[in-house]
Amino acid sequence: MAPRQLKLGAFMRPVSIHTGAWRYPGAWPDANFNFAHLKQLIRKLEAGKFDAFFMADHLAVLNMPINALKRSHTVTSFEPFTLLSALSAVTENIGLIATGSTTFDEPYHVARRFASLDHISGGRAGWNIVTTSNPDAALNFGLDDHMEHAERYKRAREFYDVVTGLWDSFADDAFVRDVESGLFFEPEKMHVLDHKGKYLKVRGPLNIARPVQGWPVIVQAGASEDGKQLAAETAEAVFTGGGSLTDGKTLYADIKGRMEKIGRNPEHLKILPGAFVVVGDSVEEAKEKRALLDSKVHYESAIASLSVILGTDASGFDPDGPLPPIPETNASKSGRQRLVDVAARDKLTIRQLAQRVGGYGGLAFVGTATTIADQMQEWLESRGSDGFNIMFPFLPAGLDDFVDKVIPELQRRGIFRREYEGPTLRDNLGLPRPKNRFFAS
Repeated sequence: MAPRQLKLGAFMRPVSIHTGAWRYPGAWPDANFNFAHLKQLIRKLEAGKFDAFFMADHLAVLNMPINALKRSHTVTSFEPFTLLSALSAVTENIGLIATGSTTFDEPYHVARRFASLDHISGGRAGWNIVTTSNPDAALNFGLDDHMEHAERYKRAREFYDVVTGLWDSFADDAFVRDVESGLFFEPEKMHVLDHKGKYLKVRGPLNIARPVQGWPVIVQAGASEDGKQLAAETAEAVFTGGGSLTDGKTLYADIKGRMEKIGRNPEHLKILPGAFVVVGDSVEEAKEKRALLDSKVHYESAIASLSVILGTDASGFDPDGPLPPIPETNASKSGRQRLVDVAARDKLTIRQLAQRVGGYGGLAFVGTATTIADQMQEWLESRGSDGFNIMFPFLPAGLDDFVDKVIPELQRRGIFRREYEGPTLRDNLGLPRPKNRFFAS
């Protein structure tokens, strides 16, 4: 029996999630907003046979004090669809995944953008469904308050139904383009959605032919109770915050178990925790790189990052004291709970916790190509994940190290592809093409 195969996404907005990445010796300080650099990076990822280039999106600058914000390399980034459409023209196989908010966008906009990207790229688009956790985003869309957490997920579920229904507006063979008769498409193969729900009212049809993949791949991030249920019902890939392998196995079994209960094939969803990877020629060298990188994080930036994830202002906490009780907020629940758990488990002071978060406090593989491959293989074989969404420590060297050193080791073990399986993102992730709900094939 062939070994299970890792699936690898590249977390590329920001190009490194580490706050100090742009200050690392030899790094490109403007990598997050330099098209020439991004072209070079995605071509390198494609040479390494990565499944996808993933762009998170933010609809507001991060809600942190200006003294911290001024140190952030994420304050300026390209709009995802503009960038991914351009990058599709300089690549052939790598998937192109972007975030689309179900809280502050309209289903018709999202359906059009992803359908367009899927056609332009030849079937490589993926939609990362998010409900948007930054409360400041509401202020950019004429609202004074962020929608309540559970309500956001209820809207997201209806939003998904509308967007996928719009993608099914036309049968795959609707466009006959018969020059002799003058018939461009067959009207009986067009469906008017006419959706009227609790949150949304959308007539349709979409004014774009059905996407190459049927639907772009559906991706979700987050691991709250609401998030896990939405993932089990709708997602085909889940990007989770990385914790311990034990936590990963629990989450993996939870989401896949929910899928079985509602009649979905668990193999039709890939769970990919975020993994921060630092590669060295020795474990000691890798640890030295990580230490140098962490030293580039200012406390002002670190405490602000901590405040964002906790959903409460941590600047007044005693830096050398423990984390006090944190009230429930309307921010991301899974991210907040991971931090509370880590602080208690490792008995961290506020300063230590902030430093960890200000750099990167999640799952990290720091070592040689061999030790990193060992850990990834263990996660894969013990069903802690189906692969990883890789976060690079600094650019370009951190990405080059992974592609040039870790990828060959994974290939040598037979757990990662040497060639792409096909031209579409679905082909490469091993996902079926969805049937049109309104028209038989």
